Amino acid sequence: MESGEEPEQQPEQQHQDQDQDQSQSQSLNLTEFSDEILLTILSFVPSCDLLLNVRKVSRKLAALSVDKSLVSSVTLHKEYQESDAKVTSLLKEIASDIQRLKLSGCYWLSGSTIDQVAKCKNILKLDLTGCRMTSLRLSRMLSVLCNLRSLALDVSQGFDVGQLSSECKATLGKVTELKQTLFTPSYGIVPCCTNLERLLLYFEIPDRTREGEMLSGQLMVGQSNIPHYQNLKVFYARLSPGYVNQEVGRFYLSVLSIRTPENLRAFLLSVPGVFVDTGCSTRNFLDCMTKNFSLEALQLPRSWLNGSSLLHSSLLHTITLSNPVYLNFSHCILSGCQLSHQIINGGRNVQSLVSLNLSGCVHCLLSDCSVFRKAKDDIDFDVVEALVNCCPNLRHLNLSAAHHHSPEGAGKHLCLLLARLKRLRSLSLPVCCIAQSAKNADKLPNHTVPTLGAQSVRRGLGKKVRIGVPTYPKNIQEQLSANLPATVFGTLLENVPILEELELIGSSFTSNVPRNEPAIRNLQPPCDRAQRIRDEELALIGQLHRLRSLTLAQLPGILTGSGLIGIGLKCQQLQTLSLANLGLLGKVAYMPALCEMLKHCKQLKDLRLEQPYLSASAQFFQALGHCSSLERFCIVSRHGTFQHDAVILFMTKCPDVVMCHMFTGETLVACKNLQQALIQGFQVDRPALNVAIFPLLHEGLADVIRDVPMMHLDEITLFKSRVAEDPLHLWW
Repeated sequence: MESGEEPEQQPEQQHQDQDQDQSQSQSLNLTEFSDEILLTILSFVPSCDLLLNVRKVSRKLAALSVDKSLVSSVTLHKEYQESDAKVTSLLKEIASDIQRLKLSGCYWLSGSTIDQVAKCKNILKLDLTGCRMTSLRLSRMLSVLCNLRSLALDVSQGFDVGQLSSECKATLGKVTELKQTLFTPSYGIVPCCTNLERLLLYFEIPDRTREGEMLSGQLMVGQSNIPHYQNLKVFYARLSPGYVNQEVGRFYLSVLSIRTPENLRAFLLSVPGVFVDTGCSTRNFLDCMTKNFSLEALQLPRSWLNGSSLLHSSLLHTITLSNPVYLNFSHCILSGCQLSHQIINGGRNVQSLVSLNLSGCVHCLLSDCSVFRKAKDDIDFDVVEALVNCCPNLRHLNLSAAHHHSPEGAGKHLCLLLARLKRLRSLSLPVCCIAQSAKNADKLPNHTVPTLGAQSVRRGLGKKVRIGVPTYPKNIQEQLSANLPATVFGTLLENVPILEELELIGSSFTSNVPRNEPAIRNLQPPCDRAQRIRDEELALIGQLHRLRSLTLAQLPGILTGSGLIGIGLKCQQLQTLSLANLGLLGKVAYMPALCEMLKHCKQLKDLRLEQPYLSASAQFFQALGHCSSLERFCIVSRHGTFQHDAVILFMTKCPDVVMCHMFTGETLVACKNLQQALIQGFQVDRPALNVAIFPLLHEGLADVIRDVPMMHLDEITLFKSRVAEDPLHLWW
């Protein structure tokens, strides 16, 4: 009996030891760490929290919180919970220590708060993009910020450079980096910046006023001074759709032929649609570019490379690239031969290439003979192999908006070739390019991924999918960890384990609210090969444990969306999710699976859903409420509906949500009632709250879109492919 009692005492002793260990670990004080470790930890704390809260905890933290390594650079970008009072207190506390201040996207801050920036007299770099800025406010601010060398701001209607003081202009004369977003036809402050080395221009000028009057791109009197480009090293211009943007953009470009920069290293001109060349001035500049410049980053308008009157494809043979880092040939008629000349034949010089955008280049993976043959859009493996071999350091690759098909029975596949790019961090592919041959696809097991319990799945005329009550097995996570089907897409994902951003977009997908297209194009049916991509392939994405951003658009082969569940369970770092037109469009059959997925997305911050018949029901918003980090969500549904009370309850449960955009098929009255209820109920506690609820097909939608802060509009509301869109470190 005594020997039998001994084992009973051992677990007790173990519990006591564990309790002692726990008490000892709990007694450890955070301040006992070294200053270096604490500074590293504090660097992840938002600036306002650090100075207004953490600083009050102890004397040691109070001293470390104002360390120069923490307060010299302050970023309030996307700190949606910071109010005017907090930001004002912050700027007063450390005004003399701030050297870099980023307020971009802080659209909710009042003008009086922005005025506090003038007290930060040692600022070298200042980003005010999206903030309320007038010419008088800018003049007062820059008159005292004489050390400023880098500036970003918006130029809105009423901006008058004539109101700038001489002290302000003196400061601008020392600025070497300028980022300017134009909402009105103007040169802004560019003519005042006589020593620019980096110039970024964003043209967001509407064609019509709110009253419906046509706008002219002719610059106003007093704003036609010639900009100074002679010291430029980086020139970047991104034009939104519209005639006025192109007209004003040509004014900026015409100066390049007059004062051609001698040390230009990056020339990036992004224009949707056709950009009509202006004749001699542009021709002279481009002739100079082909002779004198050695570019590291290049993007030209598609019409300049597609056989226009000014240029033709031979331009690619004359431009010199020296250790290129970024190339963008988006939507150009670029053949594999031309691509080879710039990238493949110069193999020794393109080892440095980090980002390559071939979106919409339908012939870029074809040899010249196959361009004319166009046999089912089958790619030329020699072109792809040469590209992969010569650019082993690619981190960002965009091949979307084109049909890139691997020949049936060829024994090779595009995915297998891309799997050699081990350093890929972001990748955008057309859905049809990951499909295997029909023979192999039919052999894939359909039981390896848990699916929704469907009583009957019918594909009559391609309109409806009948789904029974969803039943999920209790050991769903174990089943998701089981052997998934061996596919070329799975092999690709296995070989790019550090991938953080993935886009699978149907080659003919068209959003109802596009970002870059001038107008909504005619709907086209999805590629036949895209039908082969099913829930099993979707589940393979779950092996990307570092995935932060996922876009899935136009996947007609998705029946139940069960693959989404595995993504939610395994991709625990997922922060951005965009789903559009999954499965058959007549009914959102994947909604139960999506609701199950959302319960596991604890880090999700941005959600965008676009589907013609999407019902934002109480069950959906209840599931969305599990996304504790959610900040922004957007729903685009032509015939969709929403439940008023469900939205209110969701917003009450999720205090961090600051953007709610829903463009559905509901009536104008229902939309206005919900929008007003959200603003009245939550605006006081959420200063950054932005609500836009409106019928998608209403003629007044354009005016609603215009009122959306540019940051939300560009990043989530309007659909576009974002992989390799811009060079790395283009700005801050």
